[in-house]
Amino acid sequence: MNNSEAQAGAQSAVLQLSQVGKSYNHGLPTQVDVLNGIDLTVKPGEIVALVAPSGAGKSTLLHTAGLLDTPDRGTVRIAGQDLTGKSERRRTAVRRQDVGFVYQFHHLLAEFTALENIVLPQLANGISQAKAEARAQDLLARVGLKDRAGHRPAAMSGGEQQRVAFCRALANGPRLLLADEPTGNLDPGTADQVFAALMELVAATGMAALIATHNLELAQRMDRVVRLEGGQLHAGM
Repeated sequence: MNNSEAQAGAQSAVLQLSQVGKSYNHGLPTQVDVLNGIDLTVKPGEIVALVAPSGAGKSTLLHTAGLLDTPDRGTVRIAGQDLTGKSERRRTAVRRQDVGFVYQFHHLLAEFTALENIVLPQLANGISQAKAEARAQDLLARVGLKDRAGHRPAAMSGGEQQRVAFCRALANGPRLLLADEPTGNLDPGTADQVFAALMELVAATGMAALIATHNLELAQRMDRVVRLEGGQLHAGM
C-alpha cells in the first residue's frame, strides 16, 4: 500500500490503530507487552469480532481504542482525528460524542427507568429533554422494548436490560461502538436475541463496531474476525 492509499484508508476509517503498544510491569521483574504493534482499521457500517484467550488483553485493546487508556506507543485515530497525546479534556469530548461502550454487565442506573437511562447521557451532551426522550423512544422501539420504557432495570429480564444498555450506548449517535462480551452474561437463546438486536442497530445507524466475544458462533456472523494472541492481532479465529 502506498502513502496515498494509506491516507485514504485512514480518512475513511472510523477507528484506526497503528502500531499500538501497551506494556505493564505489575511489580514483575520483566515487562509484559499486552499489546505489541497492533494495526486495526474498522470502517463505517463494519462489525468486527475480537476473539482472544482469557487474559490476552482484549479489554486493554478496547479501552485503548475507546480513549479510556493511552498507548505507550503508536497512534489511535477516531474519525480521522489523531488523538495520541491529546489532553484528557479533548479525549473525553471525543469519547462522549463519538464512542459508545457496552459491557458484559449492563450497568444501568437502578433508580431510573429504561427511558431515563437513555435520556441522561443525552442531557449531559447538551440535548434538550424533548429531543432526548424522542431519541430514547425510537431506540427502544428498534429493539422491541417500546412498552418497557417506564420500567426500572429490576423489573426487566437480563436480555431486556442489555438491550437498554445498547440503546444507552447509541443515545448520542456515536460513530464507533465498542462492546466487551455484551452477551457473556446471558443464556444462549437470550444472547442470540440480544445480538440480533445489536446487529440491527449497527446496520440502521451505519456506525463501526468492534465487539469482543468468546462466542465463536456469534463471531462468525460478523463481517470479519480478528484474534488477539501474544500481543498481536491475526485475521480469523
